Amino acid sequence: MASGNNSAANLGFEADLWRAADALRSNMDAAEYKHVVLGLIFLKYISDVFEEKRRDLAARQESDYTDSEDPDEYRAVNIFWVPQEARWSYLQANAKQPTVGKLVDEAMVAIERDNASLKGVLPKDYAHPRLDKQRLGQLIDMVGNIGLGDKENRSRDILGRVYEYFLSQFASAEGKKGGQFYTPRSIVQLLVEMLAPYKGRVYDPCCGSGGMFVQSEKFVEAHGGRVGDISIYGQESNHTTWRLAKMNLAIRGIEGNLGKEHADSFHRDLHPDLKADFVLANPPFNDSDWRGALLREDKRWQYGVPPASNANFAWVQHFIYHLAPTGRAGFVLANGSMSSNQSGEGEIRRAIVEADLVDCMVALPGQLFYSTQIPVCLWFLVRSKEGRNGLRRRSGETLFIDARKLGTMTDRVHRELSDADIAQIAGAYHAWRGDRDNTQVYQDVPGFCKAATLEEIRQHGHILTPGRYVGAAEVEDDGEPFEEKMARLVEQWRQQQSEASRLDDAISTNLKALGFGD
Repeated sequence: MASGNNSAANLGFEADLWRAADALRSNMDAAEYKHVVLGLIFLKYISDVFEEKRRDLAARQESDYTDSEDPDEYRAVNIFWVPQEARWSYLQANAKQPTVGKLVDEAMVAIERDNASLKGVLPKDYAHPRLDKQRLGQLIDMVGNIGLGDKENRSRDILGRVYEYFLSQFASAEGKKGGQFYTPRSIVQLLVEMLAPYKGRVYDPCCGSGGMFVQSEKFVEAHGGRVGDISIYGQESNHTTWRLAKMNLAIRGIEGNLGKEHADSFHRDLHPDLKADFVLANPPFNDSDWRGALLREDKRWQYGVPPASNANFAWVQHFIYHLAPTGRAGFVLANGSMSSNQSGEGEIRRAIVEADLVDCMVALPGQLFYSTQIPVCLWFLVRSKEGRNGLRRRSGETLFIDARKLGTMTDRVHRELSDADIAQIAGAYHAWRGDRDNTQVYQDVPGFCKAATLEEIRQHGHILTPGRYVGAAEVEDDGEPFEEKMARLVEQWRQQQSEASRLDDAISTNLKALGFGD
């Protein structure tokens, strides 16, 4: 692909790049090919950042005695040291050699050797016989052109966009398995816009490929803050996904504590003493394989022991346990969590509601995820509703939002929330909360949002399904007098009845002609 087209103004270049990369996949499985491509994008990223710094050091070398080949010069400013055998210029120069796979593997090993934070993170299967070396060389050439010739944006910013786009495309290609490492961007964006994590500790104990953290950093920057205003804490139980998250944060220049290795948040909490200002998460839906029977006496179950057959309320209580006194949590769960009464789940939900922890519930449309077509919901919990920007009136109240009619189909099976949809939902929430930056005055909107009291929730048996509270949308008066409308509808009905009779006769005649009539 021509390097001159890789500008941020060309909104379709990621899709063009994906099609080109996918054409080189041949017979490789998407789950396997994912690491080949993302590993190369990551390698190109750290090499570009390194080369930018190296040129700067070389220009200053004679005047202030800096050494452009001193690893400490790079580490001092949080830039990965890239040894000569791992630099992109060297790999691209040898892209046509039959040994290119071995050279890439050696480059990954060298980077991990010289950068402790990347140990065990990078893929090293490029020399494997199943990977066509000619196609690998073509892929290196293609990735090598990303960001070149772009004068308004650094190549690393472009590479970050490409990495994120490729994650979403691989999630789509892998179907259900893809959902294990990727949460659709519009859902992450909605969670972040509603929680507004301007500053503080952000925690995701099932962080997948790190999308919640990336979007949080974008939010801070978009609202005039700085990268670093938030502290990142995460955990991921799948080793392969943990590696993706480490690379995703690194390629965005985000420092985060994801632990030294992958680990299960329930059975080996890597941040046991953390009290987070914000919890953002998309835990596995209805997980029956979480080994809950081994944790019956766990101190996190303050609102009831979750059933061993479903981890939904184990996750909810894990989130609550890790919230700071003024912390807030926003997370995705299957719709059943709002109404299920099986195995004690209803009692746990009742206890959480009665503790006045539920701030807002949002029902989302179906088909938003690659991993499932079922509709999901968002929960927003707060440790305390008292003293919120000087407003005390929201204590004992929960906002319900029914967003099931929002979203646009992007293809036959996937739906996406638009920026306008996200603004509508988040705007209602911030208006209801009375947040400082919000200028809207909250009011209930039939069919969309309703502020319900704790007593109203009790009357519904502590069920939190928004549709029970928001009611039906108001139907606009079209101005047609009732008598005229009824006359028109009756005439329309008679015409339809006549047409139905005619079609019945035609079908009967055709059946007789075929020998199936009376």
